Amino acid sequence: MPHVLLTGANRGIGLSLCEKLAQRGDAVIAACRTSSPELTKLGPRVRVEAGIDVTSDESVAQLKARLGAVELSLLILNAGILRDDELGSLDFASLSAQFETNALGPLRVVEALSSNLVTGAKIAIITSRMGSIGDNGSGGYYGYRMSKAAVNAAGMSLARDLAPRKIAVAILHPGFVRTEMTGRTGQLEPSESATLLLARIEELTLATSGTFQHANGQVLPW
Repeated sequence: MPHVLLTGANRGIGLSLCEKLAQRGDAVIAACRTSSPELTKLGPRVRVEAGIDVTSDESVAQLKARLGAVELSLLILNAGILRDDELGSLDFASLSAQFETNALGPLRVVEALSSNLVTGAKIAIITSRMGSIGDNGSGGYYGYRMSKAAVNAAGMSLARDLAPRKIAVAILHPGFVRTEMTGRTGQLEPSESATLLLARIEELTLATSGTFQHANGQVLPW
């Protein structure tokens, strides 16, 4: 049976996605740098692959080796980091770290696991509306905004390049979610966001592949 694989699966939105996928009967592979008690409690349908760092070629290659020929019907690219970068005190190492995780990380995982994706599989990139140029009304957050804009562009290219294999790509903003990343502020609980994200993934088709959407279904400006 094909599996679902998630990155950044140990907490927040990723953990809630794992829980809901397992509840509906999917076989889940939860990739993360470090596991969590909450993740390990999800039961036998969730196979935890810890020690996976999406910024490392070697680490992602290890994930590929562990999977072997396991088939994937859905790949959810959720790992991400957020730093508050302000003009006048920019830390370019911080900006670079955000690019490695948020933009190159998802692409690195797709590149490594492409052969595991079955015909008709789906890819979901968990991005942010902060990557929208048209929606930027407040500035700041240079590394996060730029890295998310970059992964949005990668998502569109993946949608085009994988269309011959009937693989559709969703580019999804999860909403303003109360997680560690947002300092527990926000409008949605992780479980609420996960429910909306799975609904968008479920309705994804080749015709809508490459669309930048809010979890509530709203199409977002680039």
